[in-house]
Amino acid sequence: MPEEVNPFKIAQSQVDTVAEMLGLDAGLTEFLKNPQRELHVSFPVKMDDGTLKVFKGYRVQHNMARGPTKGGIRFHWDTDIDEVRALSMWMTWKCAVVGIPYGGAKGGVTCNPKEMSQNELEKLTRRFASEISIIMGPDTDIPAPDVYTNPQTMAWIMDTYSMNHGYTVPSVITGKPIPIGGSLGRNEATARGTVITIREACKKIGLELKGATVAVQGYGNAGSIAAYLIHDMGAKVVAVSDSQGGVLNWDGIDPHEAIKFKAETGTVVGFAGTETITNAELLELEVDILIPAALENVITSENAPNIKAKISGEAANGPNTPEADRIMHENGVMVIPDILANAGGVTVSYFEWVQGLNRLFWSEEEVNNRLEKIMVESFENVYAISQEKDINMRQAAYILAMGRVVEAIQLRGFYP
Repeated sequence: MPEEVNPFKIAQSQVDTVAEMLGLDAGLTEFLKNPQRELHVSFPVKMDDGTLKVFKGYRVQHNMARGPTKGGIRFHWDTDIDEVRALSMWMTWKCAVVGIPYGGAKGGVTCNPKEMSQNELEKLTRRFASEISIIMGPDTDIPAPDVYTNPQTMAWIMDTYSMNHGYTVPSVITGKPIPIGGSLGRNEATARGTVITIREACKKIGLELKGATVAVQGYGNAGSIAAYLIHDMGAKVVAVSDSQGGVLNWDGIDPHEAIKFKAETGTVVGFAGTETITNAELLELEVDILIPAALENVITSENAPNIKAKISGEAANGPNTPEADRIMHENGVMVIPDILANAGGVTVSYFEWVQGLNRLFWSEEEVNNRLEKIMVESFENVYAISQEKDINMRQAAYILAMGRVVEAIQLRGFYP
């Protein structure tokens, strides 16, 4: 893929920029730019038609200085090692920016889950879980859901790991169904964290959230939940999209009804009372708030000058290229970076892990209250750095996150 949109090159360039701001030496910078450990696997799955198909998968652990590694597993046709490396690095910064004791990891399998049966997906999941179990564990590396994986996927992984150990190990995975050790509030956590940070950003720039117009690119778990949470706060959702395209209604879209429509038809396109638009057109709409909740690198140097939103809250990982960041900052768009905006998911995953280890579970209200406190405090910390140093929010978040990781590395020292 071209360097501009290679996520690992982007992640590394972000480290270079912030390392210079922090005055880090070349050796430590190089250490932060590369994963500590990565596992590549090829494994066979017997498909429903009797054929044997070989899949490629990856599990990358970027940094372990602050604790066991944490990060999702995605099933996607475009997943490759550079994407997984980048995502693992972003997870390190994400955990650090909200102050939870994890390093970053990520996993992926190159496959098209849309073309696979439930039986095939279960076989693929269980085999992949067995392959990566040599570096996975409740004290070493704890996966979670990501693109095209869900609580059922996590249940299969937990069961596979548990069967191989001879006893139930709920804390080996997060994002599980509630009956087998999942946490209340986990399903909404990524979106809830994003909306909390958007609410706080509105206060800083003097934008009234009630009545503010919102466009959401990506109507999966994070995007659809963010849409109805911000709608329930009084904002007006005017456009939403998925991989098939987008829909627009300047009078407002009911996100709850749009979710039902997508569940029935497989897409939001054709939702009653809307006009069809492209994903590219959605990004450039004249709205107050943009929520990119799809995949990486959707905003580049080409379309960044056309972004008209006042706030962009990144529910997705890596939706902006570095050049897009620069352009949007110069144009006065407050970008709430992914490592802050969507850190609600890993924060409640941390809560789930703690609950699983202790076999003591919290109410949804307690989970949400704890999440609120962490997200507000983290936003304030990042915003204060951005104002003090006159830099954009992403650079501020990276200074906070990388500073915490570097401190942990230096305190621990290098073994031997």
